Amino acid sequence: MHTRRSFLKTSALYSAGILAAPALPSFLTAAGPVIGLQLYTVRDQMAADPNGTLAKVAQIGYNSLEGATYNNGIEKFYGMDPNTFAGVLKNNGLIMRSCHYRLGEDSQGATLTNGEYNGTILHDWDKAVEDAHTLGLHYMVCAWLSPKERLGLDHYKKMANDFNVAGEKCQKAGIQFCYHNHDFEFDAQGGKYPYDVLLEDTDPKLVKMEMDLYWVSKAGHDPVQLFDAHPGRFPLWHLKDMDATPQHSFTEVGNGTIDFKKIFANKAKSGMKYFFVEQDRCPGSPFDSITKSIAYIKQNLV
Repeated sequence: MHTRRSFLKTSALYSAGILAAPALPSFLTAAGPVIGLQLYTVRDQMAADPNGTLAKVAQIGYNSLEGATYNNGIEKFYGMDPNTFAGVLKNNGLIMRSCHYRLGEDSQGATLTNGEYNGTILHDWDKAVEDAHTLGLHYMVCAWLSPKERLGLDHYKKMANDFNVAGEKCQKAGIQFCYHNHDFEFDAQGGKYPYDVLLEDTDPKLVKMEMDLYWVSKAGHDPVQLFDAHPGRFPLWHLKDMDATPQHSFTEVGNGTIDFKKIFANKAKSGMKYFFVEQDRCPGSPFDSITKSIAYIKQNLV
């Protein structure tokens, strides 16, 4: 039975070097390709019927997941404790090796005292790490920064330190901390990109990156050039395509302008272990969109 005492004991063993961090498998295994889905894509369906949604995701062909929710004071995975949720995943032949979390700094005043932000990087992170360890996660990812959390380069430097602290706690539990980008990290401030601050001011062993290929591309940058500059720093990827309209909207993988074949040819350099399809907005049913994406991936990328 998993208890806080046993978790702390295990964490101590990790930090002492007696146990190694869990092997982080390639996206290719002897059983075939591991093709992941970020559950934000089916967020409304997960909120209404997590069991049925996961069954449908597995039926479409996805076998790996990244969670989109844990925090907001609930400190559960889609309303379930980690052991219960692990059982649901197992029943559907799914693994979840990564989950998204918030920084939790954009709260003000009384909201800091009522538990609303528990389960975030700055609030009750120890409990979040414990639950991630119980579920079997290999990665915990800072998902997004609210506008109130983007307060200039000096603030990004402070966040880099916060990420190092969070990453050290993750490492003791055999988990890798990562940061997921959007495009605002590539808005230059004082002649420097916030993304570069996060890359340069964090410990590469404690903080790695989940590259969202769409947002990097929309910001006008080449993912492969970032791989060249920071090899091995990007163990996780998000796959969604960018259409050819002036709005550069989200579209299914293979239905847009991003050269995924070129990017996948550089996966070893990037250090990629897992990738996850994520389509923030879909023109119709998200199940239709993720079906189109996985068909392209199977035929062209894995």
